[in-house]
Amino acid sequence: MTKISWSKLMFFIMLIFILALAACNGNNETSDQEPADDSGTTTEEPADEGAETEEPAEEGAETEEPADEGAGESAGGESAETEPKVTEFEPAFPEQTRAPAVETETELDVEVMVDGLGVTWGMAEFDTNRLLVTQRDSAELLIVDLNEGSVSNPIEGTPEVNSEDQGGLLDVAIPPDFDESRMVFLTFSQDIEGGTVTAVGKGVLSEDENSLENFEVIFQATPAYEGTLHYGGRIIFDDDGNLFLTTGERSDVESRDRAQDLDAYLGKVIHITQDGEPVDTNPFVEDEDALDGIYSYGHRNIQGIDFHPETGDLWIVEFGPQAGDELNIIEPGNNYGWPIVSYGLEYSGEFVNEGISEHEAQGFIEPRYYWDPTSAPSGMSFYDNDAIPEWENNLFIGGLAPNYIVRVIIEGDTIVGEERLLTDEVQRFRDILVTEDGALIASTDGGRIYKISAAE
Repeated sequence: MTKISWSKLMFFIMLIFILALAACNGNNETSDQEPADDSGTTTEEPADEGAETEEPAEEGAETEEPADEGAGESAGGESAETEPKVTEFEPAFPEQTRAPAVETETELDVEVMVDGLGVTWGMAEFDTNRLLVTQRDSAELLIVDLNEGSVSNPIEGTPEVNSEDQGGLLDVAIPPDFDESRMVFLTFSQDIEGGTVTAVGKGVLSEDENSLENFEVIFQATPAYEGTLHYGGRIIFDDDGNLFLTTGERSDVESRDRAQDLDAYLGKVIHITQDGEPVDTNPFVEDEDALDGIYSYGHRNIQGIDFHPETGDLWIVEFGPQAGDELNIIEPGNNYGWPIVSYGLEYSGEFVNEGISEHEAQGFIEPRYYWDPTSAPSGMSFYDNDAIPEWENNLFIGGLAPNYIVRVIIEGDTIVGEERLLTDEVQRFRDILVTEDGALIASTDGGRIYKISAAE
């Protein structure tokens, strides 16, 4: 029998161990398969309401370190963002992400005006300190009186909706001539042949405020899709009384490319009249291959829209995938790049389209700002009041996960400061509104309506 020395035996054992380890590592290499679609992996708004987190459920899920030690700070000072980056993408310009932290100096009063509601998705002040508010899941339209802290019975005459997942009764807005017309506009997810669409409808608020009369659907963001995610759904009126509507690209890998297609209303900003017709100055009305209502395209899931009070620019905030939530200034005819470019990752952790992040180099519009990690942005409003002078023209955005309100300071088209408010409330802030008397109103998925004002 051949004798083997102890040293040779150890050598063979180590060799076998190394080969086994290499084989295991090889099996863990990133797959070349198509990344899982958002409908199966998204944490943005899962089917199970109790699991709704809108991003990874715990901060520990975001484990990638910043590209360098300075990634957590802006050139202007310490950043408002203290968490490490999810990605290693570099911004296109220094002010594009992680703005310096600022702090409100005015002493604030924070009051819970209403509690016990459902997901209050949209709000509109139709009378001084009186709000029309939508309940997404129950498809109810309510009146909230901020002076009394009271809530009305549901207003009759609201449309039938598909309330699965992210669907339901979404936004509410009133036109500039509401005092005469009493017209109320709603967005909602609607079942039609072939799937669901983001729809816009209108009805007249009765004099006794108990019903919407003669409600009719005026616009459907076709094509229909068999999915229940990424409806967009924010609406706002321009000075001419026309509507801007935002839509999502319906989330799935099969549908997301439609954000780039001019024959689909998915992943778009849309400009229509109060009768649902395209505005005749829209950028693609002369293009026979494009839908006339399209104003801008290449968007993922737009959750907030408002006009800057000073410049008149139209700003939107849209959900990125994992990180890469964007603030954009919308110009007619512009392409904002999704899903070809992104400053975020798939929820699986894989790159979006091989990790191309540079928008301008690909012929798209760079976002004015993006978040990494996510702010999970929702409804937003510019502060167009002087009740709190230091807030004038600042932008306030609801944050779903992490749970806070984002205050953004803008100079020209540049973000120069950021603050996180109500971080201790542990609420998913769904919509933001500024009242005529200068209070900041925030609704939450947890059924609360907050009033934030200057302390007296």
